[in-house]
Amino acid sequence: MNGTGLDFEKPIVELEQKIADLRKFSENKKIDLSEEISSFEKKLEQVKHEIFDNLTPWQKVQIARHPKRPYTLDYINMMLTDFMELHGDRAFRDDLAIIGGLGKLDGKKVMVLGHQKGRDTKENLERSFGCAHPEGYRKAMRLMQLAARFKLPIITFIDTPGAYPGIDAEERGQAEAIAYNLREMSQLSVPIIIVVIGEGGSGGALGIGIGDRVCMLRYSYYSVISPEGCAAILWRNRAYAPDAAEALKITSDDLLGLGIIDEIVPEPLGGAHRDYTVTAAALKTVLKRNLNVLSKIPEKELLKQRYAKFRKIGKWEE
Repeated sequence: MNGTGLDFEKPIVELEQKIADLRKFSENKKIDLSEEISSFEKKLEQVKHEIFDNLTPWQKVQIARHPKRPYTLDYINMMLTDFMELHGDRAFRDDLAIIGGLGKLDGKKVMVLGHQKGRDTKENLERSFGCAHPEGYRKAMRLMQLAARFKLPIITFIDTPGAYPGIDAEERGQAEAIAYNLREMSQLSVPIIIVVIGEGGSGGALGIGIGDRVCMLRYSYYSVISPEGCAAILWRNRAYAPDAAEALKITSDDLLGLGIIDEIVPEPLGGAHRDYTVTAAALKTVLKRNLNVLSKIPEKELLKQRYAKFRKIGKWEE
């Protein structure tokens, strides 16, 4: 990645800079360059489509990790009103890698939670780069059980490279905390919508990833392991990450075709980081539509469908 964009975005960045320079020159010199600017703008749109309509899986992974991509708190602030964050697992501490609380989606009360990365080094260290500890998953389950008690729908946003890998997390029961969440989420008696908004890595993602609808933003990825981790195991060289990304079938299109996810949420051309407002509006539309459908399903049928949904993953015919 270069200073202003991803490596494969270089032609786009150069054209955008050229257009900006022409506009500045036109204003300063009082010269009409509208035709030249219009020509470059058309060229820019053409180049954008040529690049983003033909992205490789590895390039999509890079977009999913873009440092300017909107995070959970960004979507909460853009889509919800009256949000009140709730803290702590009531056992150890408040894990800032997972945030959650109560809010209203167009007046409808919901419980929303998700992974949260930082925007700078200090915040990333505080939030462990979005990699939750056991107490983060226990906090998430506490909030989800609270939602079930008051019959509130649950929305979770997944955006993590994986669960925190440190020895302190293992000492406090990382695997048990994730496994407990998998079991309990399958039995919660309220609608649950899962959205992968960036990275969806391994058990760290699954720890808040069991629900009635699983959606992905167009340029996110969802995988049992990162491409780099897979490459290190299979090829013994992380440089083969692009090959691993291709083999793993981790993009939204791949996973929709395999039946792992239910819906792809559209993003602006180039990724969510290019227009937060448009992305949030598209996501809000998807959430409202699915909540409306799920809220009409009786509790027993909802649980039955959720169970069947995950049981059928991985089936094949010979």
